[in-house]
Amino acid sequence: MKLFQQLLVAPAALGLLAPMAATAAEVNLDGVNQYASEEQVTSISQFADVQPTDWAYQALSNLIERYGCVAGFPDGTYKGRQAMTRFEAAALLNACLDRVTEVTDELKRLMAEFEKELAILKGRVDGLEAKVGELEANQFSTTTKLNGIATMVVGGASNTGFGSEVTVNYDVRLNFDTSFTGKDLLRTTLRAGNFGESVFGNGNTLMEVAFEGGSGADSVEINRLFYQFPIGEAWTATVGAKVRQDDMLAMWPTAYPADTILDLFTYAGAQAAYNLNLGAGVGIMYKAPEGGFNASLNYVSYDIQGGAIPAAASNSSIGAGEDFTVTAQVGYAGENWGAAFAYTYADFAFNGLDDSNNIGLSGYWSPFTASWAPSISAGFGYSDNGDDGRRNTDEAWSWMLGLQWADAFLQGNALGAAIGSVGQVGRGNCASARTACTASLWVDGRNSQDNIGVELWYKWQVTDNISVTPAFFWLENTGVDDTFGGLLKTTFKF
Repeated sequence: MKLFQQLLVAPAALGLLAPMAATAAEVNLDGVNQYASEEQVTSISQFADVQPTDWAYQALSNLIERYGCVAGFPDGTYKGRQAMTRFEAAALLNACLDRVTEVTDELKRLMAEFEKELAILKGRVDGLEAKVGELEANQFSTTTKLNGIATMVVGGASNTGFGSEVTVNYDVRLNFDTSFTGKDLLRTTLRAGNFGESVFGNGNTLMEVAFEGGSGADSVEINRLFYQFPIGEAWTATVGAKVRQDDMLAMWPTAYPADTILDLFTYAGAQAAYNLNLGAGVGIMYKAPEGGFNASLNYVSYDIQGGAIPAAASNSSIGAGEDFTVTAQVGYAGENWGAAFAYTYADFAFNGLDDSNNIGLSGYWSPFTASWAPSISAGFGYSDNGDDGRRNTDEAWSWMLGLQWADAFLQGNALGAAIGSVGQVGRGNCASARTACTASLWVDGRNSQDNIGVELWYKWQVTDNISVTPAFFWLENTGVDDTFGGLLKTTFKF
């Protein structure tokens, strides 16, 4: 029984002690907390650093064998030469009182000596019991945890078809994570936003947080609904009515944050292979028990007839049917680096293509501690697309390079920048259909232009749950002129 459990069943003798006027603020309880984390032993032979020649060997042996109230450290040592505070001594005495059947004169003197400390310890235990009772009475669920993220953005951009107006938008996500066995996961995500008709809701200036489902702005929708469960020690299966491609990947091969600014930098440099298709799906993942090697295989359908295409694209010439993606990935995740190779077969006939074969190679490296060296993420993608007669080529490629400095200027803050190919999203019937367009994305552009995007941001961590991120971006060859803009993003996590 650990010391904390012993304290919870402390003998009635503690209740007989007269409360003292001392408060916890008058004493240092760090030693007690450390002592409480130690492990109880049943034999003195369990202590690797206690020898029969030690002067206190017999006394320690008697305490262990007669009363069983001596605790050791998790590494199997007693550290008898380490200094003990009065509160650590009181905690030890309190633990032993539960085992004592006869109150001797010596014990009475010890109780009197540590009367003050014992009273404070009892008060702390009573307080913990009260808090535990309050949490149990008001807990949300015994199986479900709720976490959420709310994002507000104010900013604007030039040459986007929306003028240079300043726009204010929001995105809210509520995740309900349920576990029935402690190893499985049922995720339900509610989401709402109003980015769809803004400068940050489509085209090359689309943001990662931009969301506006089939029901339109300000409508709460089910954004995720899937169940994951282990198969043995190394395999995990996923099945869901609404699950995204990356929910079923054993690793995500980039250290560049997915919740930064422009959406085009959230695909690990391979926009077509990592298309983030969302729909009904099933997948299986493997992670080597010793770590490192991993593999994934998943299928995600895209139900066009069911109204999955956003409202902004509903007037386009889109065929009905159920299209899909199949993704296979192999990767290796080391202690501070990782890399993966992915292949995705995409069948999106509504976009004018019969199918496309897409590959991606992405990787990252991060320093062990924050320093002048940033984390580095890079990726490259190649696509062999079906030719619809409107494009100059049926081949496409993409790439990106992202840098992030942890603890930049102040601890907890971050500085980041990325450069990469933009791709021709936001044209024709792809105005808002993020998951559809990116599955058949080509990046050499109409008229074989080389499209480049750059973003620069600084994340100020105001509190553990609130961050403010100013950002600037520039996009080349997105129309007649280049596009540039800036924004201020505020994120609340709870």
